[in-house]
Amino acid sequence: MGRRRVVDGLYGISGIKNCEVMMDVGKWPIFTLLSPQEISTIRKACVFGTSANEAIYITHSDEVFVFGLNCSNCLGTGDNQSTIVPKKLETLCGKRIRSLSYGSGPHVILSTEDGEVYAWGHNGYSQLGNGTTNQGVTPIQICTNLLIKKVIEVACGSHHSIALSSDGDVYAWGYNNCGQVGSGSTANQPTPRKVSNCLQTKVVVGVACGQTSSIAVVDNGEVYGWGYNGNGQLGLGNNGNQLTPCRVAALQGLCVMQVACGYAHTMVLTDEGLLYAWGANTYGQLGTGSKSNQLSPVQIMMEKERVVEIAACHSAHTSAAKTQSGLVYMWGQCRGQSVVLPHVTHFSCTDDVFACFSTPAVMWRLLSVEHEDFLTVTESLKREFDSPETSDLKFRVDGKFIYVHKAVLKIRCEHFRTMFQSYWNEDMKEVIEIDQFSYPVYRAFLEYLYTDSVDLPPEDAIGLLDLATSYCENRLKKLCQHLIKRGITVENAFSLLSAAVRYDAEDLEEFCFKFCVNHLTEVTQTAAFWQMDGSLLKEFIAKASKYGAFKN
Repeated sequence: MGRRRVVDGLYGISGIKNCEVMMDVGKWPIFTLLSPQEISTIRKACVFGTSANEAIYITHSDEVFVFGLNCSNCLGTGDNQSTIVPKKLETLCGKRIRSLSYGSGPHVILSTEDGEVYAWGHNGYSQLGNGTTNQGVTPIQICTNLLIKKVIEVACGSHHSIALSSDGDVYAWGYNNCGQVGSGSTANQPTPRKVSNCLQTKVVVGVACGQTSSIAVVDNGEVYGWGYNGNGQLGLGNNGNQLTPCRVAALQGLCVMQVACGYAHTMVLTDEGLLYAWGANTYGQLGTGSKSNQLSPVQIMMEKERVVEIAACHSAHTSAAKTQSGLVYMWGQCRGQSVVLPHVTHFSCTDDVFACFSTPAVMWRLLSVEHEDFLTVTESLKREFDSPETSDLKFRVDGKFIYVHKAVLKIRCEHFRTMFQSYWNEDMKEVIEIDQFSYPVYRAFLEYLYTDSVDLPPEDAIGLLDLATSYCENRLKKLCQHLIKRGITVENAFSLLSAAVRYDAEDLEEFCFKFCVNHLTEVTQTAAFWQMDGSLLKEFIAKASKYGAFKN
């Protein structure tokens, strides 16, 4: 079988929203609603919403499904009903979604590989770009001013939207109380309008949105911002709102490659791997070591190695970055804590930071889930267990062969390490006979050495517990006890209790004893009860009496 992997995006001088990362969606709680079969069909996915309670995913056959709470019709299913069962969006099936973003209403905007733009959800401020303020109950293509354009990237603020065309033009619409649409006024913009002024002659290659601000990166590495600036998130050295794009002059001489916006802070990454941040810092999201807002760009992570990726989301106060060697850092609001300096994590990608520590646990970009025809060391070992083609040793149990590898057994088990050392190489048998354990038990033990897992019925797990005790395999002993606990019934309870006593498994013994006492009438009527060893039966009755089992 293939595995899922995390692949670094190879980002050129472009925005982040349409860059995809290959990984498993399982870290996002909402995806636990889906079956493994449904998960296996997913090719792309995004979790969104004010509480991360909505999700959209695209399958390998390019079908589009949604599920979740459906606030403001943001699922686009044509009704306002929530659903834990995925529903198909027929309108978008086969459209090859390229870029997707969402607002706080929420509303959803996406672009396809053909450059079409679709929108649905909350529309109280015309953020769907259809000229009305009616909620969009299903995905509708945005036509005004965009039909002749091929849109390659979309971005959303709280209630405004931005689209970037393949020829470097930026269009904006929706809520404009702070100038975030860049039109020169504060009137809401009902349909897409080209953002011009000082961007008129520029070729924009990347866009991002804070809650009520907008940022654009142009092909020469300059950065422009407009909209709300009360926390300094435009990086202009002041906190005055900007109704049209204004260049971030403090970045003069730097070539910016990536931009990411949080709720009210901004980060950029240069072509030299330098990271700059500015804006709101209430939760330490700038990573400066304090909680003071910054009106101008400040370099952070200076003592770290080269940064290759930055991450933020307009609905959160969390920041993340990945270095050249693969280290992932996080800072800002992390599960309610304020982390004021970049903190190295055990994660392999920045997306994990948002899945595990952001509030809400939304995705900051569209994820691409892919399978690879590549086996890990662990998966390779699992596949080679009981394989006659590659084995150099076999066990015969109950007349059946089990094929193994001496090196694996020596590495994984002290019992075999000692056994093999006692043989000279020329005296080593090709077949080892086992007569003290059954075939299912011994096979399960050898398979455990290859897989670290056990799957046996509780009756066979008793035999494996015996083996684990004999071979001093303490972890296996614990796994067997867990299996036995999970499979205890009225019929086998006394047999399992006897086994626990016999193999000195105190925790299991106590568990089985309490089960027998709690179901005393039923278990005393089983055959296992009457077959119990006399001394053990007396001990059980005495202990049960002290436990109060025979009181009226």
